[in-house]
Amino acid sequence: MQMLLSGLLDSHRRLRFFWRAVLFVAAGTWLVSPLLERLFAPWMQASPGEMPPGLVAAGEFQLLLTAFICVLPFALYERRRPDAYGLPVERVLGRPLWEGIAAGVALAGFVAAGMLALGGMQVRGLASGGASLAVSASLWLGTNILIGLGEEYWYRGYLLQALWRSLGFWPGALLVAALFTADHYFYKPGENIWDVITLVSLSLVMSYSVLKTGTLWFAVGFHLAFDYMQLFVIGTPNGGRLPVGRMLDVTFQGPAWLTGGVLGTEASFLMYPAIALLWLYVWWRFRPAAATIAAPP
Repeated sequence: MQMLLSGLLDSHRRLRFFWRAVLFVAAGTWLVSPLLERLFAPWMQASPGEMPPGLVAAGEFQLLLTAFICVLPFALYERRRPDAYGLPVERVLGRPLWEGIAAGVALAGFVAAGMLALGGMQVRGLASGGASLAVSASLWLGTNILIGLGEEYWYRGYLLQALWRSLGFWPGALLVAALFTADHYFYKPGENIWDVITLVSLSLVMSYSVLKTGTLWFAVGFHLAFDYMQLFVIGTPNGGRLPVGRMLDVTFQGPAWLTGGVLGTEASFLMYPAIALLWLYVWWRFRPAAATIAAPP
């Protein structure tokens, strides 16, 4: 019994951070999320092959709510605010958020421009116009804000900080990347090894931005902007489904290594040089902060 307790508790008789991370994931995956799925089930219906913004928004709001509910008991246990795990409200509109948004637009734009230049993407005009386009733009913007907040808070909020404290930053970031990638690989149709490489790389660079900036706001900005460009502006397929209400009337003709196939632009080989540039940007842009952020508070 003494050995068991020493493995679970630290020298201050408090639950070790590794086991806090395990409980966080277990509670979210097998307790909170299944309960919320029952509540959100009426909003999770869609026609085959279609991806309406309401469907995506319901799923991402469920994930954000799951993360918040799971963070609360740990925040009380650690005597911290729920937003202390990467999303301080006083920094919500700070420069990291806007720089993340700019980086997301630039990266998705780079991939789209490359596909256009190489003949993998053809733009025939706008898919819709007028009030319909404005409504779709607003709906997809709200949806992608939920994507950025929900996925970053769940994967790289409390979970990353707890693993960081117990294992060190990079081992913790690798475990988060493995979980992030596994959730996409096993639950999104059409996933392949090339998209796995993309997902691992993006997860690691988002965690790296937390190390360099001290918050999740750069990652949130990047995530929402990159997916907004993919799902609304470009209208790329995602897991074999086409976004409803996309801005451009686009066709993708070419090899899967260029277009990403049923997975869309994020599985294109053009993502690899783009992600490499993103790594360089985060390293260069936020170097002064690295010396002051050695570990989570």
